Amino acid sequence: MPLQQKKVLQAVTACRTGLLGVVRYACAQCGKSHVMGRSCGNRHCVLCQADKSKAWLAKQEAKLLPCHYFLITFTVPPGVQRVMRSHPRDGYNALFKASSDALKTLATSERHIGTKQPGFFGVLHTWGRDVNYHPHLHYVVAGGGLNDDATAWKPSRPNYYVPDKPLVILFKAKLQEEFKAQGLYDEVDPSEWDRQWILKCKAVGDGRGTLKYLAAYVFRVAVTENRITKCDWHPDIDQAKVTLMVKRSGTEKYRPMPLGVTEFIRRYLQHVLPSGFQKVRHYGFLNGNCAIPFLLILWLVAIANERVMEL
Repeated sequence: MPLQQKKVLQAVTACRTGLLGVVRYACAQCGKSHVMGRSCGNRHCVLCQADKSKAWLAKQEAKLLPCHYFLITFTVPPGVQRVMRSHPRDGYNALFKASSDALKTLATSERHIGTKQPGFFGVLHTWGRDVNYHPHLHYVVAGGGLNDDATAWKPSRPNYYVPDKPLVILFKAKLQEEFKAQGLYDEVDPSEWDRQWILKCKAVGDGRGTLKYLAAYVFRVAVTENRITKCDWHPDIDQAKVTLMVKRSGTEKYRPMPLGVTEFIRRYLQHVLPSGFQKVRHYGFLNGNCAIPFLLILWLVAIANERVMEL
């Protein structure tokens, strides 16, 4: 077990138990003194992440432009997933780099948008409906970009950003390059590069609904308390079970899924991120290092919208 996973287990099992110290406070109404165990603050802890989603959502909604948005999801086949699970830091960095470069490359083409300065951000999600390992990236993409000298907004079509098939091909080629650079390429079965890869691009209107959807995942851990419905304790750990509520593929209905304790811990720990890893990344004019003021971009989009209305 990697050291980072051991640290997470130690933190979440001690959270608010008093093992990390306590906070004593007095009630102004009753005058009694109360003691509460300190939180661990670990980002993989269910208890410590619950209140952060609202703050993140409000911050992202403030950055929304008055334009149409797209949700683009990049996935990789099982053979590539296994390599990423063995080398999470290098694998996830390669996934971010290859997918963002592919998006920026196609957006530059005059056949699509013709902008060297698009704006989008990506969120890494590592689990599927049954809490098994399934790394993929969700990108929220503004429908357009700035021209070369940042004096005009170049909108995309409302229901089309870039073509799916060329984007998949380009993404796959760039991921191969990144894996070679990281020394991971030879660990992937060659047949994985030849199979059909899945990419989804969906127009999502003004983007607000998509932000609310992603906000639930940015600070959520793989297993939340409300999904655990039953714990069957047994002196023999091999016979102890935890029951989770999961959605089966192709349905929205939750069903119980009993897991052995060891399997439950395994599924939880395989989603622990490397220390200091950024699971949300911004690109183009949304990058924090971009020198173009956000108010200027907002103004340029408004002007472009007025011109469309006049036409």
